[in-house]
Amino acid sequence: MAEADDKKALEGIVEMTERSVEEKIRDFGAILEDIESLDDKQRRLWKEIYENAIADRQNSYVMFTKLVKMTGDKSSEHAVHSKAIASYIDHMQKANDQLVKLASLIADAKKKDEEIDAGSVFDQIKNKG
Repeated sequence: MAEADDKKALEGIVEMTERSVEEKIRDFGAILEDIESLDDKQRRLWKEIYENAIADRQNSYVMFTKLVKMTGDKSSEHAVHSKAIASYIDHMQKANDQLVKLASLIADAKKKDEEIDAGSVFDQIKNKG
């Protein structure tokens, strides 16, 4: 019975995670669309990097959660599975690092979009007058 409950709980986590990933990717796509200075290739690349990092992080989290539930409070199980648990944590951290780097690139691109080029403003004023 406990195994069936664990399986049902894990399926719930996976389903919730899949919905969450789809929403995050959709929201990220909207952020990229707002940055005018990005070309389509860069936009697609950044979206793919984001999708991969989110999927890697979520998949590692699911497997980490499954393994932690399986080991419980049993020290012998922790001894056997500690490297795998640490590996899942490492995968999640690497995915987080990718997301932080991507956030930095996006912040730089947004700044570039917001910069006012005095020459182009002057040209716009000159052409209107």
